[in-house]
Amino acid sequence: MASTTPRQPHSSPTETTPAEVVADVTLGEHVEGQLRRLCGVAGFRHPDGVCEVPLLDLLGPAARRPLAAGPPSPSFVCDDHSPVEFSLSFTAGSTPSVRVLVEPGCAATTLAENARLGMRALETLATRRGFSTEPLRRVEDLFLPAAIHGPFALWCAMDLRQDQPPGIKVYVNPQAHGQEQSAEVAQEAMTRFGFGRAWPALWESAASRGPERDDIRFFALDLGRWHTPRVKVYLAHHDATAADMDAVSRLLPSDRGEQLGEFCRVVGGGPGRFANRPLVSCFSYTERDVEHPSGHTVHVPVRDYARDDQVARDRATTVLRSHGMDADVIDRALAVMTPRRPSDGLGLIAYVSLVQSTWQPPRVTVYFSPEAYGVRPPCEGELRRRTDGVADALRCRTTG
Repeated sequence: MASTTPRQPHSSPTETTPAEVVADVTLGEHVEGQLRRLCGVAGFRHPDGVCEVPLLDLLGPAARRPLAAGPPSPSFVCDDHSPVEFSLSFTAGSTPSVRVLVEPGCAATTLAENARLGMRALETLATRRGFSTEPLRRVEDLFLPAAIHGPFALWCAMDLRQDQPPGIKVYVNPQAHGQEQSAEVAQEAMTRFGFGRAWPALWESAASRGPERDDIRFFALDLGRWHTPRVKVYLAHHDATAADMDAVSRLLPSDRGEQLGEFCRVVGGGPGRFANRPLVSCFSYTERDVEHPSGHTVHVPVRDYARDDQVARDRATTVLRSHGMDADVIDRALAVMTPRRPSDGLGLIAYVSLVQSTWQPPRVTVYFSPEAYGVRPPCEGELRRRTDGVADALRCRTTG
């Protein structure tokens, strides 16, 4: 799950520089090494085989750019503008899976060029891997217009699988024609994929507080080899509570709202309201049911509600253990991602999410930033709260 803040300058006076910059390592070397090591942590029998994953091809010329030169663009993927994000996804009784998200057009200077480079990279990948980009072409006019608005154009993600080709996902921007048209764009896209009858319930339940507080952020498609391909809609819930998320999750035909609310409270550290970076919902739709979502995910931006990555780590391991998942993997993952101590920075663990499905067991995913261009320092001071319980976004929480 990527950043939900607008594009901005790539550095800040409070960030520190990763040690790798001194050695003049390239972006490609940095992230490919992290990916290989994460695959080893996840138990891949041949972690060096990730060299066959087209990560560097998707990054294009940005892969050869030295870290010392700074990010190729103000990427929306990570807070330090790294155009790559990693994640480990856990299911009880199974080894974790590894995922990587890439902005293929990150070397572009405009969003229009970003979209062109992204489509070119995706088409090249499709030719090499033998899958079709027809689903994206079906909605290209909606999400990739000549003049694109918003913070991004196109991202590509890969689910890495033992001894199998990766599953490919593409993310596009519902606000490409302007934020005020995002609902219309998302509705039309869902209609073209056969889910038009699902839209009224989605809009009334997930966006019930109005577009200024519940706004549509991402639209995603599964491409290639998936057992059950999905269409996914993401919404950012500003100033929401755990109870708000309980209500949103009831759109899924199951009764797990109480579990979801507790998840939000644990990962977020118990704020009355998530008034800093918003919670994000994802509803997935498949041909199994064209009127109801088959899955719902809540993404909690733990980095905006914790003092440092040690606190974020503790919360992630707590929810993993509560779901019967292997929490020890997190410490091994942190060790291979960076040499720094978790208590020395904030943002290495960006999000923790919970997936609930009508036909699969719960899944917890932990998202990691490569920290290619900066390490955000731990938060100082207390998180002040007004008497109505709303968090003051100007200062950071210090208690776990």
